[in-house]
Amino acid sequence: QLPIIQHQILKMKLAACLSTLFASAAAFAPAPASKPATALKALDDMPGATLPFPGYDPLGLATLGSESTLAWFRAAELKHARVAMLATTGYLVQGAGVHFPGMLSHDVSFESLSAMKPLDAWAAVPDEGKAQIYFTIFLAEVVSESKGVHYTKGGDLPTIVFPPINFAPDDAAEMKLRQSRELNNGRLAMISIMSFVAAANIPGSVPLLEGNPAF
Repeated sequence: QLPIIQHQILKMKLAACLSTLFASAAAFAPAPASKPATALKALDDMPGATLPFPGYDPLGLATLGSESTLAWFRAAELKHARVAMLATTGYLVQGAGVHFPGMLSHDVSFESLSAMKPLDAWAAVPDEGKAQIYFTIFLAEVVSESKGVHYTKGGDLPTIVFPPINFAPDDAAEMKLRQSRELNNGRLAMISIMSFVAAANIPGSVPLLEGNPAF
């Protein structure tokens, strides 16, 4: 009879220890994650969350990673938007035949480039000229990523490097409005330059541009 009583006492002690252990673990367990809801709320509050698609994120990218990841996505979108706006403007100017006077190199004139389609004109640029353009892009990237506190750590988003002009107003509401305009124009420019490249390389891929001499 005694061994049975001792066995029951041992089981009770073991159960009490396990209950204490689980209670301690539960006390230190993280609270249920609400990251998707928090990330989507942050997305709605960011510049660029405007009509007709406020908070548009079909792939759920805003819910990946941390706030630093979301800041990196926004910086990437902003940089691509600015590049696309420059590319679209340059494509249209080149397609219209507007050019600088003089020579690009000893055997290539700006006038000869203006007679080509934009992608053909780029192919005709000497390798040394392309290297200078690539280096300028690289330098601008290094400078924009090295300013103060990085944007993934709570710092400001990348600014325009060349020329270093500050277009930011003092009013916070006006600043958000201008940021939204820049992003929306950039998004449209990304669609535009992709359409231009498609039209120039795949005949008939963009019906509205078919027959245009620039493509």
